[in-house]
Amino acid sequence: MKSGIASIYIMDGATGKVVFEKNGRIGLAPASTQKIITSATAYDLLGKDFRYTTTFGYYGQLKSGRLAGGIVVTPSGDPTLGSWRWKHTSEDSVASRVSSAISRTGIQSFGAFVVNATGWEGEAIPGGWIWDDIGNYYGAGADVLNWRENQYDLIMKSGKSIGDPVTIVGTKPVLYNYDFISNVTSAAKGTGDNSYIYFPLTSSTGVVRGTIPVSEERFMISGAMPSGRNQFLATLNDSLSQRAITKEFMNLTVDKFSKTKIGESLTNFHTEVSPPLDSISYWFLKRSINLYGEALAKTIAAKQSKTATTDNGANEIQAHWSKKGLGIYKTELNVYDGSGLSPLNRTTTRAQALILHYAKKQPWFSGYYHGFPEYNGMKLKSGTISRVKSFSGYHTNKDGKEFIVSFIVNNYNGSSSSLVQKMYKVLDHLK
Repeated sequence: MKSGIASIYIMDGATGKVVFEKNGRIGLAPASTQKIITSATAYDLLGKDFRYTTTFGYYGQLKSGRLAGGIVVTPSGDPTLGSWRWKHTSEDSVASRVSSAISRTGIQSFGAFVVNATGWEGEAIPGGWIWDDIGNYYGAGADVLNWRENQYDLIMKSGKSIGDPVTIVGTKPVLYNYDFISNVTSAAKGTGDNSYIYFPLTSSTGVVRGTIPVSEERFMISGAMPSGRNQFLATLNDSLSQRAITKEFMNLTVDKFSKTKIGESLTNFHTEVSPPLDSISYWFLKRSINLYGEALAKTIAAKQSKTATTDNGANEIQAHWSKKGLGIYKTELNVYDGSGLSPLNRTTTRAQALILHYAKKQPWFSGYYHGFPEYNGMKLKSGTISRVKSFSGYHTNKDGKEFIVSFIVNNYNGSSSSLVQKMYKVLDHLK
């Protein structure tokens, strides 16, 4: 901590009385403990039973199987569409249901897929995210239409000797209209994954840099899809082709900047419904899925009748807690995204502890609490970005006494693993 700072805030879980605090009002980068705030805000403003919907309809005259118009997809930012975490949201299940529904309409050919993005911004990636993150799975941004958590697996094969080039075997699933260049080399056995995927700026070819261990036949890393929206529409088009249903033109997007407008004579024929927020929040916290946080932040903005942008979502999260009567000042929650991946976020441990204590008294608490992982024998959400480590959550000691914990360290020296062990030693005093 020679050049760093630690902040810790401990409350009695039952009474809310401060047990111990140090630097509790200093705003620090919280990393993924930001998620406990986003999740609690979503529970408060959306409700534990909230579900996303993705509606499918068509416009134009349908005659003898030919639709002289398009199929309109009206999404709402669902981050679970195509996710493998629930059986009914899996990509095969969704593609099968939607293509079956299209087939039942009698459509055999149509003009184009039209995505109705009204009310959502075009930028999926929040401002402030860093270049090294956004090509990799944890850097997947939230679009109005997401697919398979906007994630894919890149399969690589390394050489037999250190320094040998690494080749690209393929991707799972197959990515449409996207390719890769490998600048990865083989490193010593046991060195693990030290490779990163970089998005292209002016082409459809990504670059992979870094190292993977020698003698790997199918070494997998996970990346962020350039466009989950395009991947979904291409996947659906393939599914329709198997049913001899053809699309004639390129896909379109309708938003506030588009000249194309969707008429009122839309015939809706199918709706995909997400799992409830309770279930989404479980995976959001348990597996620290950044995409879910960004989708929830934008959804919170939309719920407040604002354009679904990261900035609007961040502002709504900050405003919600500053007006809640908990004594949280706006300066304690400088929010820039919903996941904590941005290094621009600044949060106090005091604010986090007060929100955790508030959550404990709410009817939705059981679902919220269930999502907290376990670290050091405690129910804690962890956070990690460069030179940041954090833990926030709940603990009941051997005597049955309940504690609320928020612990953030910024700009530490040494390894993350050694710091974590020192943080655990501090937290052990609560046991």
